[in-house]
Amino acid sequence: MTKRAGDYDAGMKCRREVLGDEYVDASMAKVDDFNADFQTMVTEYGWGASWARGRLERRDRSILNLGMLAALNRPDEFKLHFKGAIRNGLTVIELREICMHIAIYCGIPASLEAFKLARQVFDAEGIDVSVIPEET
Repeated sequence: MTKRAGDYDAGMKCRREVLGDEYVDASMAKVDDFNADFQTMVTEYGWGASWARGRLERRDRSILNLGMLAALNRPDEFKLHFKGAIRNGLTVIELREICMHIAIYCGIPASLEAFKLARQVFDAEGIDVSVIPEET
């Protein structure tokens, strides 16, 4: 992989737009000599060389992430990226369909966990999902 100039800056910009300043500021406040190189790597490669690449829409990357994180049983990251998916414009109906689709490829337990985590995010964000009008 050829190093592209600006991956860190592009990555940090994208990271902040998807995850929010509050989350990123809290992560960066925990940077120390032990984890600084890791945080740089995550920002340069995970966000700069992948998310900021521009060849997939952010909403598409969110969909991929949710499926992969469910399959890997990473609940904290799932919730973080579920919130990011909302920021990236996915609707409640689309998010519901993703959680249902997880059941087919990752199994019912993974889907149950995805729905539980989704509800936690919706509650934390003040999003009422008790009655969802179907999109037309």
